[in-house]
Amino acid sequence: MTVTDITILRQAKALLGCLLVAAGFLMGSAQAQEAENAPTQHGALEHEHRTLTPYDAVYKTSTSGLSIKLRRSLSLDDNGDCRLTSEGKLLVAGISEVSVFTLEGDLIQPRSYVYQLSGPVSRRREVHFDEGSSIIRSLYKKEWYELPKTGDTLDRMSQQEQLRLSLLNDPTPKEDMLFHVADGRRVKEYRLVYKGEERLETPMGWIDTLHFERDHDDPERTSGVWIAPEWDYLMVRTVHIDDGKTTEADLISASIAGTAVAGSSS
Repeated sequence: MTVTDITILRQAKALLGCLLVAAGFLMGSAQAQEAENAPTQHGALEHEHRTLTPYDAVYKTSTSGLSIKLRRSLSLDDNGDCRLTSEGKLLVAGISEVSVFTLEGDLIQPRSYVYQLSGPVSRRREVHFDEGSSIIRSLYKKEWYELPKTGDTLDRMSQQEQLRLSLLNDPTPKEDMLFHVADGRRVKEYRLVYKGEERLETPMGWIDTLHFERDHDDPERTSGVWIAPEWDYLMVRTVHIDDGKTTEADLISASIAGTAVAGSSS
């Protein structure tokens, strides 16, 4: 392998590693625990139950002067099983994520999650929520770990769909939302703080979004996500800053149930 090949590989690994952060820093649990003082005037109103709709979305993700397109798709079969996939490729390396889950009302019940980094250097993570078992099996750095299984724990990917599903059925943004994530060697706690509404310009036009930030213990780390209510709470933008390095992901095209999303001209 030449010096140029090694440089390209390192760049690819750096970007693809950041993709996992950009695509998954919100990952969490099957149930959001709301703060006692969260607004409730809209959430208290009766409304028809809404569920997830299949979609296809393409994001441009960039960091350290490099960029990659990440394609994410949600499909539902006749039995109600959901399959969320995310794929991207850069030079000699590729990344893929697959989360399989079912829906029970406005809660997601996870089944499995697989993350694969392929190329000259490979990396694989798996999380399995076996039915009838009291533990979650997690593969991390070629070792299997047993994590405690509770009713409100999801994998890294399906939490984003849980956030969407929760907001579809209670559109009032919560001041504080708590999620749990089976990730690696332990179950992590993620807390999202609602920061307010923001209007963003996208390739599809201007769109109103809800801005959330993840509450990090480390003040040097910040993570933000912008979600569009008009587009079934689809993720429009994410920004993650860690140790001075910024990773951004921006939606550049999407369709929901086969219909392309569109914003306004101003």
